[in-house]
Amino acid sequence: MFVDEARVILKAGDGGKGCLSFLREKYRPNGGPNGGDGGNGGDIVLVCDRNVADLTQYKFAPHASAKNGEYGRGSNCHGANGPNCVLKVPEGTVVINNDTNTIAVEMLNDGEKITLLKGGNGGRGNINFKSSTNQAPRKITLGTSGESGEFTFVLKTIADIGLVGFPNAGKSSLVNILTNTQQKEAPYPFTTLNPKVGVIHYPDTYETLTIADIPGLISGAHENHGLGIKFLKHIERCKMLLFLIDIGGVEGRNPIDDYRSLLEELKFYDDKLLQKKYLIVANKIDLLLAKENLKNFKQSVNEEILSISCAEEKGIEILKEKLRILCTREDR
Repeated sequence: MFVDEARVILKAGDGGKGCLSFLREKYRPNGGPNGGDGGNGGDIVLVCDRNVADLTQYKFAPHASAKNGEYGRGSNCHGANGPNCVLKVPEGTVVINNDTNTIAVEMLNDGEKITLLKGGNGGRGNINFKSSTNQAPRKITLGTSGESGEFTFVLKTIADIGLVGFPNAGKSSLVNILTNTQQKEAPYPFTTLNPKVGVIHYPDTYETLTIADIPGLISGAHENHGLGIKFLKHIERCKMLLFLIDIGGVEGRNPIDDYRSLLEELKFYDDKLLQKKYLIVANKIDLLLAKENLKNFKQSVNEEILSISCAEEKGIEILKEKLRILCTREDR
């Protein structure tokens, strides 16, 4: 199971109570105050960790809390601070405050750390209230409550390249070839149900690019039809888009209509997606109708189109080099 959204209820620790205590020794039966302060409550701390794949742990354990601070004690002993509760999240996690419906923080970089909720302050022991006019204060303060809140964690995949195409366009096959991995392939729609990120290696320069194989969409995806928003939100942070078009006309698909539909879905979801760099790639060039379809497609869109065949692994090296050029330009 891949979980890219989870609702969580979080509570930072409360501060410990200050201590009411007086020094009592054999020859000092009426010693002064010596009550220590309470410890601070633990914080809720988020840590961005690239080794965390998704939000599954929060789907099944949505409650988390930090420890309270210890109470102060006599003999001027202060209570220990409560340990923080550290929550690891994947790169690309957006944290939404459900009470205000606003973004509290975005966790983008591995190792990034942020305190989401502060623990309460420890209370003050009676030693703090001694004065020239009050040598035996009986006053203390309680610790304050730690912050709490309900949040939604939303994972938006981070990759250099977002692979966009209709179901069964050959996205998984292309990623397998480019990254030398083995994702599931099958001749039916929605073989890929979850976003997967692969790494394209360039041995001559030791460069790498990441490519996100995102579930295929259908018309109306922006209205959450098909896999809908589950697909679209994962391309927001990609540096460029690769439109993969089935040029073979399999099952009567029209490449021109497919491309226009893809643009339309992205525009309706967020027109800023259309401002990203992109590359159009025509797949299945080995099929019988591909030549005529490609000719009509080029005339219609009037843009650069790379032709490939995943089945015969034609045009793959040219595509890899083109992706490297587009993703390593200074203006990216």
